[in-house]
Amino acid sequence: MSWDAPRPVGRRGIAAVALAVSLAACSQAAPTPDAAAAAAANSPVIAFLMPDQASTRYERYDYPLFQSRVDNLCVRCDVIYSNAEASGDKQREQAMAALDRGASVLVISAVEPQVAVDIVRQAHDRGAQVVAYDRPIVDVPADLYISYDNEAIGTLITESLLDRLEDAPDGGGLLQVNGAPEDAAADLVQEGVAAALEGSRFPVLAAYDTPGWDPDKAQAWVREQITRFGPQIVGVIAGNDGTAGGAAAAFRAAGVSPIPPITGNDSELAAAQRILQGQQFNTISKPIKMVAEGAAAAAVQIVNGGRPPVGETLFGTPTELFEPTIVTASNLRATLIDTGELELGTVCTPELADACQRAGIKT
Repeated sequence: MSWDAPRPVGRRGIAAVALAVSLAACSQAAPTPDAAAAAAANSPVIAFLMPDQASTRYERYDYPLFQSRVDNLCVRCDVIYSNAEASGDKQREQAMAALDRGASVLVISAVEPQVAVDIVRQAHDRGAQVVAYDRPIVDVPADLYISYDNEAIGTLITESLLDRLEDAPDGGGLLQVNGAPEDAAADLVQEGVAAALEGSRFPVLAAYDTPGWDPDKAQAWVREQITRFGPQIVGVIAGNDGTAGGAAAAFRAAGVSPIPPITGNDSELAAAQRILQGQQFNTISKPIKMVAEGAAAAAVQIVNGGRPPVGETLFGTPTELFEPTIVTASNLRATLIDTGELELGTVCTPELADACQRAGIKT
């Protein structure tokens, strides 16, 4: 599926298509900014601009949850959804196209910092507001930042790993597989990791900033480090479940058994299954439903002239942060399955029945 241009969706999707066909029959002229603004006054437009498809979460969870909540709160609102496929230029084009369509709120998970700055300035110049979603926009204030506490995530996954390594002998070290170098949220995770590692007896043998959070690039880098350090590697701090999966694949391909404990973040289905199989040690429960629905509610408040309540300010931006929860095999059922974040039947497939039983998860 191509995401080259934003696609309008929502309750009036069919009506919008019918109207477009009718107008095309009368005129081929593109709508003027004034015409778009007039249409948006009757049907407020919210743009939901996601960064990439390296993680499955945006297509499977964030967008559907966001759309559903907007539909529930604002029957006259339209949502334009776009995925930038890890391209800053594409995200800029998508944001400008949304503004041309009359969007009054851009909810954006930014791909590149400088592009995000340009988008915020352009939106403000045109009277629109910007909600930074999951990833902060550092160099210019947005109107709202909504996310889980990324620094706390880095601290939690690292402290959990160090607890796991409490009985490990001295002399080993860690690999650190960070997120995308252009992602400010990844920087916050790293700050949390650094705080947790302070005073640790396990040095970081090597670290890598993974372009675009790409699992394949993470796998290739970890493969090189396995060749370089071998059994010195006693654990891996991976910034999310995608890079954790890449790291685990590198160890499997190298024939390493057991796989050293690997951290993660995002509570993806594949990560939960790797935890049960002993191929990943932890992940982070941060129910996407909370941040997606929170962002949707904030966007609707903004289009209705309101101001969302916030708890603090980060990077000059009013901020709402949610608290993450660490997940290991011992609490996977309670944190991911019993809460409805993942379904029992999709986690504990027939192939994983024994692994689920070992974790105390009855199918």
